[in-house]
Amino acid sequence: MLTINLIREKKDFVIKRLKVKNFNAEELIDSILLLDTSRREIQNKADMVQAEMNRISREIGLLLKSGKKKEADVAREKTYSLKEEIKSLSDKLIPLENGVRNEIILLPNLPHESVVTGHGADDNVKVREGGKIIELPDNSLPHWDLIKKYDIIDFDLGIKLTGAGFPVYKGKGAKLERALISFFLDEGVKAGYTEVLPPLLVNEDSGFGTGQLPDKEGQMYNITLDNYYLIPTAEVPVTNIYRDVILNGESLPVRNIAYTPCFRREAGSWGAHVRGLNRLHQFDKVEIVQIAHPDYSYTSLEEMVSHVENLISKLELPYRIMRLCGGDMSFTSALTYDFEVWSAAQKRWLEVSSVSNFESFQANRLKCRFKERGNKQARLAHTLNGSALALPRVVAALLENNQTEKGIMVPEVIRPYTGFDRID
Repeated sequence: MLTINLIREKKDFVIKRLKVKNFNAEELIDSILLLDTSRREIQNKADMVQAEMNRISREIGLLLKSGKKKEADVAREKTYSLKEEIKSLSDKLIPLENGVRNEIILLPNLPHESVVTGHGADDNVKVREGGKIIELPDNSLPHWDLIKKYDIIDFDLGIKLTGAGFPVYKGKGAKLERALISFFLDEGVKAGYTEVLPPLLVNEDSGFGTGQLPDKEGQMYNITLDNYYLIPTAEVPVTNIYRDVILNGESLPVRNIAYTPCFRREAGSWGAHVRGLNRLHQFDKVEIVQIAHPDYSYTSLEEMVSHVENLISKLELPYRIMRLCGGDMSFTSALTYDFEVWSAAQKRWLEVSSVSNFESFQANRLKCRFKERGNKQARLAHTLNGSALALPRVVAALLENNQTEKGIMVPEVIRPYTGFDRID
């Protein structure tokens, strides 16, 4: 959530930057500032009345000490009317404060200065690429045929148990999934992240804190009886650990890593691009989260990008890193890098990770702050998160890229976790 001070002091700048995200904010910002002007006028008047009441209250004490009870009673009568005026002003203030807040939350985060204007994936900027794209023989299979051939993932059984988009992993498929999760977690812990295992259900406050609510309400599964939401990513519960928390500035950055299943309705998704593991309603993901000092959050972002790049390199997958344009960025992000791996059988790039800096946007919603030594004033922290990694498309690329006549070869780095070197 943008701060009212930023909107008030840099109105034109905010409008200009939001246009990079193809968001026309002018009318909304004018409405916010109009409400804020009324709010401030009433707040100033309430402060003046409160100051007058405080002055009279002190005067009453002095009059009573001087034995001037009659004068004190007259002054006390004045405070009664002032209290009524303060209450009246407060009643006017509350809807204005709510109005300002309800309109501010409709504004997306400002994109970083490096973000280019664009409308979608075609306008994203390639930062770099790595690995070697292989050419498969003509008889090679896409992953949805490979999983049937080797009986390692069962989509039909998932439909029987739940519905489309909820696969059942079997045998070496289940072991491969578990191996990748363990590998990603171990690599994160070695890089200085503290592992947490959060709940899979969150309340509305948590969804609001990280910006999923109200922006992505239609994409989340809602447990209506209790009004809980199944998490779309571990980012939500892990970042909310620091909601309403004031951290010690010397402890920053705080690093957490978590494995969770993730749940997404993916409403309106269909077609060949979502076939097989390409898009699921339930999938596994390892997430990294950082709470960083504002002066160093972009150093943290580059560190997270390097961490994800290292994971993909160790899996020997061809990849490219894309800096998202304004039109392809999330509501909450200031700067996002997407990682895509090459799917040799599908002959296309598959997104497997997004690494983002939200600056103070989430922190303002969360009231996640920090204090530095010698400074009594708490400041908003910066929050960051990234997929390290999302498993379905990683598995899809591994299966397709490593298929041979003798079976699917397992990358050497995860063989200690699988206990086998080939799926056959």
